[in-house]
Amino acid sequence: MKDRSTSRQVIEPKVISRIFGHGRGWAFTPKDFADLGDPRSVSVALTRLTRKGMIRKLARGLYDYPVEHPVMGRIAHSVDAVAKALARRDAILIQPSGAYAANLAGLSDQVPMKVEFLTDGRYRRVKVGNQEIIFKHTTARNMVTAGRKSGTFIQALRHLGQRHVDDRVLSVLDRQVSEADRLQLLKDLPYAAAWIAGILRKLAMHRRQT
Repeated sequence: MKDRSTSRQVIEPKVISRIFGHGRGWAFTPKDFADLGDPRSVSVALTRLTRKGMIRKLARGLYDYPVEHPVMGRIAHSVDAVAKALARRDAILIQPSGAYAANLAGLSDQVPMKVEFLTDGRYRRVKVGNQEIIFKHTTARNMVTAGRKSGTFIQALRHLGQRHVDDRVLSVLDRQVSEADRLQLLKDLPYAAAWIAGILRKLAMHRRQT
């Protein structure tokens, strides 16, 4: 018992150090601390930190180091951070899709209550507060661009639909693209539908010609 208690005392400062190292807004699971010690000790450390109010428990086995606003207090969890934590835990790739991809691309101001991600892993739903995160299994082709700006643009445009793409949409997307991004957009053209590939090509070539 003494050895186990000592182990927990040693692990907790290391857990805190890792959390602080990532900064506020980071979401995590016990697996993010697996290298620090046995699962039981990690679990106890996270439980203690939750009780102290240092971290917040979002769901079973899912926590975050909440952002504190000077007026509003604790800010709601980051959907992106939560999804990445789950992806790390399950060793899967994820790609924002649907209305959430449109929001990330600046084409929508609303974060949907049901947030969808494409994944190479299994289908699953995770409830976090009043929000639901849905992981939809998809083809390898759709996951090639996962984690890249081109992937988010492809999914955002797919959600928006060709007839809703106008100069404003192109301007919004163009402002987010760096020169390095433009080169990657060209490389990722084969993974987009023809009409989306045409838009990505315009974005890629715009500043290269000016």
